[in-house]
Amino acid sequence: MRIIFFGTPDFALPSLKALVNSGEDVATVVTQPDRGKGRGHILSQPPVKEFAASCGIPVLQPSGLRSAEFFDNISVLAPDMVVVVAYGKILPAAILGLPPEGCINLHASILPKYRGAAPIQWAIVRGERTTGVTTMLMDEGLDTGDTFLMETTEILPEDTAATLSARLSVMGSRLLLETIDRVKKGTVSPVPQKGEPSYAPVLRKDDGKIDWNRSALDIFNLARGMFPWPGAFAFICREKVILIKTKVMGDKATGAPGVIEKISRNELLVATGRGMLSIIEMKPEGRPSMSAAAFARGRHLKEGMGFELQ
Repeated sequence: MRIIFFGTPDFALPSLKALVNSGEDVATVVTQPDRGKGRGHILSQPPVKEFAASCGIPVLQPSGLRSAEFFDNISVLAPDMVVVVAYGKILPAAILGLPPEGCINLHASILPKYRGAAPIQWAIVRGERTTGVTTMLMDEGLDTGDTFLMETTEILPEDTAATLSARLSVMGSRLLLETIDRVKKGTVSPVPQKGEPSYAPVLRKDDGKIDWNRSALDIFNLARGMFPWPGAFAFICREKVILIKTKVMGDKATGAPGVIEKISRNELLVATGRGMLSIIEMKPEGRPSMSAAAFARGRHLKEGMGFELQ
């Protein structure tokens, strides 16, 4: 089957590799333009582009999808199917109607829950215990198309957005191949989504801001879901810190939210709106991560001092 693949970040790599290794004819790869990364804003290629180039697959990086030139560039390839995995933009109607077998999307949630750009992160932040992957026949809506196949997995207490994303990307690549195989054989048909939809909007830096009036569990989930970006952050002594590793403690907090109740060799115990949060590892802005105890020693923190409530 002749396929055009749309994808950009690391999450899309296992799916593209699976398609190539299965012998499917990946005619070209469409990915986002190169962007600056890091403090120096060094221009970097998307992971999907790097892999496609290593395989000799042509790569297109349009700034937009609605130009006649771009449509001509892909329509001349006469694809049987378009496959989309974490591309980052909604496909216009002209592209959706191009391949006879349709446009199939791999989405990192059990639809209709967590439609949108950041389903993995928001599922963790909101305390979900399970999630999964869905293959879907795309339409013009935001992840509203009819679904083919789904597979679920548990969200583990130690999962972060990074670890869960890696697991779902591999799981999704297998489900994508199964979907394509069954579409070719005519043994699967798309069915309308059922249930109440929820949404996972694009992440912004301020989404990681910690509200110490929330429960310890909420902050624990925020730290996991916002890792590695933008990070769950707070300020203490006017210094910004990102919480890397935390734990919910059963102890009842006696101090006000954000106040350090105990400093030990292994952790900082901080009061929250409900319960105590153990901070084990943290990262000062612009510096490597370190143990919370080392941070406390280096800043001469004392019990009774507090994180800023802003």
